[in-house]
Amino acid sequence: MNILVIGDVVSDKGCEFLRAKLPGLKKLKSIDYCIANGENSAVGNGVTPHSAEYLFDSGVDFITLGNHAFRRHEVYEYLDSCGRIIRPANFHSSCPGKGYAKVDLGYAEMLIINLMGRVYMDDCDNPFDCVDEILSKEKCRITLVDFHGEATAEKKAMGYYLDGRVSAVFGTHTHVMTADADILPKGTGYITDIGMTGPVNSVLGVKPEISIGKIKTGMPARFDTADGECMINGCIFEIDKNTGLCTGTEPLNIR
Repeated sequence: MNILVIGDVVSDKGCEFLRAKLPGLKKLKSIDYCIANGENSAVGNGVTPHSAEYLFDSGVDFITLGNHAFRRHEVYEYLDSCGRIIRPANFHSSCPGKGYAKVDLGYAEMLIINLMGRVYMDDCDNPFDCVDEILSKEKCRITLVDFHGEATAEKKAMGYYLDGRVSAVFGTHTHVMTADADILPKGTGYITDIGMTGPVNSVLGVKPEISIGKIKTGMPARFDTADGECMINGCIFEIDKNTGLCTGTEPLNIR
């Protein structure tokens, strides 16, 4: 089976470009299931019920989140009620939503887990201990892990930690696609970061002049989404239905 994972969708421009390109991409690449990180899908950051539903209506099957999961208060109830969106599992247990979910594919169940790193990120529980606890309780042949983190070393370590235990580990958060899509020694598909979906000529989706001013001066700035040409970054993991292991990876940069 072919599972498409899509990098952080940025604001309305990223959402609109995804809607324009995703149906044709799924048909062209024979995609069986599509997962997108939607934590930046709302205008002005975060995720709302409206932006999540927009992604679902555009052809996304499942949404993962990250450190901006709770930025918008109007999404809290939605995270509790919608079964197709999860936030990092190593957030405090009292937080809205769930950190993993099972999906019925008909021929098998698929487990999707969302984790967040701790290096240069907001405080959260140990992601390695957290994923161990989940995998000890939930047994699925096909398992995908979105590891939302800043440090490449932490993501790489998680990939090897889960090698042979899950189908694929893909990193999100940095909005910059890495060139290391591969199959690890024990059969787990891996990429450090799948990039983003949004404006090409931007700093992580934001107008360059705004990001430059913020970084150069340290002064507060409103992060407006950049204009112009957009892209979809992502990766296709080819998964063996019988073993649950990865047999192929294909990074994507669609413009």
